[in-house]
Amino acid sequence: MNYLKKVVLVIFCINFTLCALAQKHPNIMVTRAGIEELRKGCNDYQLLRDSYQEVKKEADKAIAGPVSIPVPKDGGGGPSHEQHKRNYQNVLACGIAYQISGDVNYANYIKEVLLGYAAQYEKWPLKHPKSKTSNQTGRIFWQILNDCVWQVHMIQGYDLAFDAIPAGDRKIIENKLFTPVVKFITENSAETFNRIHNHGTWAAAAVGLTGYVLNRPEYVEMALKGSDRKGKSGYFAQLDALFSPDGYYTEGPYYQRYAILPFVIFAKAINQYQPELHIYDYRNKVLEKAINTSLQSTYSNGVFFPVNDAIKDKTFESGELVYGVDLAYSEMGGGADLLDVAQKQGKVIVSDAGFKVAKDIAAGRAKPFNYRSMWIGDGNNGKEGGLGILRSGSNKDQQCLVLKAASQGMGHGHFDRLNILYYDNGSEVFPDYGAARFINIESKNDGEYLPENKTWAKQTVAHNTLVVDQTSDFKANLNEAQKYYPDLICFQGSGDIQVVSAKEDKAYPGVSMTRTTALVHVPELAKALMVDVFKAASEVQHQYDLPFWYNGYITDASFRVNAFTGQLKAAGSNYGYQHLWLNSENTVTEGAGYITVMNNRRFYTTHFAGGTSLNVKLVSLGANDPNFNLFNGKAFILSQPKAADQTFVSVTESHGLVDPVAETTTNAKSNITGLKLVKDDENQTRFSFQVKGKVYQIVVNYNDRKNFIQLLK
Repeated sequence: MNYLKKVVLVIFCINFTLCALAQKHPNIMVTRAGIEELRKGCNDYQLLRDSYQEVKKEADKAIAGPVSIPVPKDGGGGPSHEQHKRNYQNVLACGIAYQISGDVNYANYIKEVLLGYAAQYEKWPLKHPKSKTSNQTGRIFWQILNDCVWQVHMIQGYDLAFDAIPAGDRKIIENKLFTPVVKFITENSAETFNRIHNHGTWAAAAVGLTGYVLNRPEYVEMALKGSDRKGKSGYFAQLDALFSPDGYYTEGPYYQRYAILPFVIFAKAINQYQPELHIYDYRNKVLEKAINTSLQSTYSNGVFFPVNDAIKDKTFESGELVYGVDLAYSEMGGGADLLDVAQKQGKVIVSDAGFKVAKDIAAGRAKPFNYRSMWIGDGNNGKEGGLGILRSGSNKDQQCLVLKAASQGMGHGHFDRLNILYYDNGSEVFPDYGAARFINIESKNDGEYLPENKTWAKQTVAHNTLVVDQTSDFKANLNEAQKYYPDLICFQGSGDIQVVSAKEDKAYPGVSMTRTTALVHVPELAKALMVDVFKAASEVQHQYDLPFWYNGYITDASFRVNAFTGQLKAAGSNYGYQHLWLNSENTVTEGAGYITVMNNRRFYTTHFAGGTSLNVKLVSLGANDPNFNLFNGKAFILSQPKAADQTFVSVTESHGLVDPVAETTTNAKSNITGLKLVKDDENQTRFSFQVKGKVYQIVVNYNDRKNFIQLLK
């Protein structure tokens, strides 16, 4: 890595100048060297042909209508915002259509759009009227991020149409549009440009791509090394700081999906213009690892794990991952299982990379994507916690258990240390809320994050993890949370017992928390049991609440539910509790019981034990929500109102089937009985249960890594 950096820092300008002397257009995703092959492939290979037809459809729609360049005035999702977004999408689509078809009408459209912007851009104020900050404002959009995304697309469209635009018009476009845009990004928005963050990555890519296309080495140098050209910011610093050695992006999977696009497009350009930099080998191939890690951070239906700020239901079908998969396979040496993902995406980039993917799919080289159980380290050194992912079963009916023991994740992180997510049967069983935001819905806070993102979605009780004294971890203080991260105790990702365990002792003063969660196979059952042991230790007494947010409907419980059928009240006044309706509060005197939930025609019975009398609270989301911003949500909370040390043990069984057509139900009752906490101290937790009358014990040995978890008959 250091050697590659020295190459960039010492001989960058010489190499780029020599390369630029022989500059050709296009030379980013679509290259002049590959254009004939690409044109032929658009006829020969169905996936590429279908993808091109979609692009051409958008391009044809664009050239059939008038060019519209409104004065910027609206927030996210507003008319001017959406028009400027359509403009950059149309320019890129028309550039591709021009290169494949040779029809100059597409290039003329690009020329007219860019000349239209060139005539207006410098007249627009430096601060967008809807911007709420001075340091992240855009000029075309409400935030500088969108301006950078705009430029990444526009400069590619310009590169594709370059040879069809008269030299005089190119001069106007470059001097009156692209040069002022770069000045706005690098000077007026210097804080964002030099920021180690996904906004900074988009800014670096926008400036660097512009530098390559316009033959401006100084732009590329700033993009790679920051505005002061010292290497403490810029693209290489982003690669160093934002990714772990495993390729995990510190803001979480959702933002990894978003940030991967500028990383890989800029890398493709670097490789085209300066192949001697070996960008794909940087940090032991961290970009290829990042793409694979992004895919591994999805359930088998392609949906990203919605940890931290995340819009639910985002899948690897998103355009960013289409770029990532195609480039990882064609440029970075990725395996044939990436072709399986490309098939599920149903499209490829109409580019040199997309050609290779479509060609090999047509040749039958795809293999099923290899979802794996794995520990993915966080932090640029890989030692700041991470994600533990356990999987069991085929991709068609996979159990997936995730322990989030990662670092805070900067401003998009949630206060959810040792949170779990659980999937089965193509569905979320124990879900995460994700972010409180209606993206690009202007009527909902201009499409920005809602106030409830802070008051609810980020708070600890919104997650499947321990809450101490009805207070979020680190008291929801971002700066404090950024200082610390959980410690991995054990990870075992194969065999009949897969387990991940981590410890967090800084989230609450004086409270040490250890969570051990596992997928355990027993011979009598077809599917693995989800086992969870959450241990809290303190010298003083606290209230401990452990929520399990669930999808579906409660169909059975071992205790009588004392529902509040009259007026409901909020469960608390702060840290997210103010948004919870307390639907019932039940005392389980024996300290053990079960709750059964039906979800997607299958039953999930969670047996729990806490050693002494427990409260079980049933809650629903929606209190103190005057603008109806919150999604529906339901949870059962295992609560110990007063204890110094507390261990919650739970075993969740997946069982049964509901056939609504035949109106039949099978195996609706759990096969598990008699869960008991047998022993619990600082060295060991031991509990027993029966499966169809056969007694099993599970032992967790906290100080014995070789025999950390055992299943005893």
